[in-house]
Amino acid sequence: MSEYQYYDFRAVDRALTEAEIKALRSISTRAVITSTSFTNHYEWGDLKADPLKLLEKYFDAFVYVANWGTREFYLRLPQELADYEQLSALLSGEAACVRKAGGHLIIGFETQLEQQDDWDDGSGWMGSLLSLRSDLLRGDLRCLYLGWLLGVQAEEFDEDELEPPVPAGLGELSAPLHALMEFLGIDEDLVEVAASASAPRSADPDRKELAEWIQGLPAKEKDDLLATAALQSGEGWRIELLRRFEQQVAQQTSHTTAANPRRTVRELLAAAQARTEEKTRRLEAKRTAEAAREKAKAAAKRASYLDQLEKCEGETWERIAAHIQKRQPGEYDKAVSLLIDLHDLAIRKQRAAEFQSALEELRLAHAAKESFLRRLAKADL
Repeated sequence: MSEYQYYDFRAVDRALTEAEIKALRSISTRAVITSTSFTNHYEWGDLKADPLKLLEKYFDAFVYVANWGTREFYLRLPQELADYEQLSALLSGEAACVRKAGGHLIIGFETQLEQQDDWDDGSGWMGSLLSLRSDLLRGDLRCLYLGWLLGVQAEEFDEDELEPPVPAGLGELSAPLHALMEFLGIDEDLVEVAASASAPRSADPDRKELAEWIQGLPAKEKDDLLATAALQSGEGWRIELLRRFEQQVAQQTSHTTAANPRRTVRELLAAAQARTEEKTRRLEAKRTAEAAREKAKAAAKRASYLDQLEKCEGETWERIAAHIQKRQPGEYDKAVSLLIDLHDLAIRKQRAAEFQSALEELRLAHAAKESFLRRLAKADL
């Protein structure tokens, strides 16, 4: 297969209408289309529409995978539930960016990986990444900082540029965030270095605390929440409720802490490089130690074998003669293998001259067996 492209669109906040499904079907007759998704792959052709226009109009998430290494992940967020200024401060490059489109914000991550030997049809990525949208709407900005690191890795920024504020919990990444790192090919060492300046993330809301907070809301607000929950098909109402709760908890429990100084791109890259080199040194040392253990284990096994061989050395010479007499290639190989063993035993017992004398007699006795003699020469005997 010389070319492969995979497109996966998902609707979260609302289902597609029949008219919208019909419009999408006119774009592709072979795509799998449901009330919340549009998926298709192409081996020779291409999608007959601009995927980002489809995202803006119909969907809330988009994944694209091509077998030449291109990968894209886009999210559409309602403007009223996201802070454009906050997001744009974190996404100032090309590998990860944010823009306005109608009443939404479009966040995009793009990368170009080296072609992999392992086949990836792209179908599993949406399920691994989609929950990052809900996390973002709740105020979890870790995926955006990872996007900024992707730009650092792609050398988009000046080395003296300062990093954006490091979000809490960068050292305790969730499965979707790990998936994003894998999908985009973000360097683990770079993330680990950046995470050293990240504070621990607060625990998920406690049910009892959340219930008490809701109970304290004005009756009209609670009525509005119930009505919205009943009528709204998406999860916007739930995300907004949780965000309000978490903001209030943060205000109540906030305390003054010494902020970590912001690092430059140069400092992050240098620290990541040092970390990578240290890991390489440790891995090499581990491999060397493992090789030494294996070598010692093999030597001990060989020594034990030679100990047993010494007890039946005479019988072994007889077995060698019997192998040679059969005049078969496989039997010659067995004979030479045993001769190598006897040679090693002779060296060990400091009887090399005695072995060479016996070998020369054997060579003269079978001088007509050229195939056998060639094997002796190849074994350096």
